[in-house]
Amino acid sequence: MSREMVEDPITAYKTILVQIIDNRPSGTRQRLAAALGKHRSFVTQVTSPAYSTPLPARHLATIFRVCHFSPAEQDRFLQAYQAAHPGKLPDFGTADKLRQLSLMVPDLGDEKKNRLFDEAIEEFVRTMAKLVGAVE
Repeated sequence: MSREMVEDPITAYKTILVQIIDNRPSGTRQRLAAALGKHRSFVTQVTSPAYSTPLPARHLATIFRVCHFSPAEQDRFLQAYQAAHPGKLPDFGTADKLRQLSLMVPDLGDEKKNRLFDEAIEEFVRTMAKLVGAVE
């Protein structure tokens, strides 16, 4: 088989992701693990092209937030992710329709509670966006 074969679609989006993370400040993977309420080994498995473990769609918004994806980076990543997992993208609009919003929220003193709190806020935002017609 030729080396010019089409790259595995999971490897393709993970390659984009790891390049973005590698260009972020030291400690980004640890902050990502904390934001996801997971161990750093989980972050390694879902972000490294060396592992075939797919990245769950429910974690995308958190990854975009923690890693400070630019709109162009987000669009490039989402195109590759969609190619690997057709129809699995969460409904949070296209990259050009998103804007960054930072909130100060309480630290609940427990990683799992913090993650659930963050996911509830993300779900609230998706619901509100649907209500006002920002996304379908």
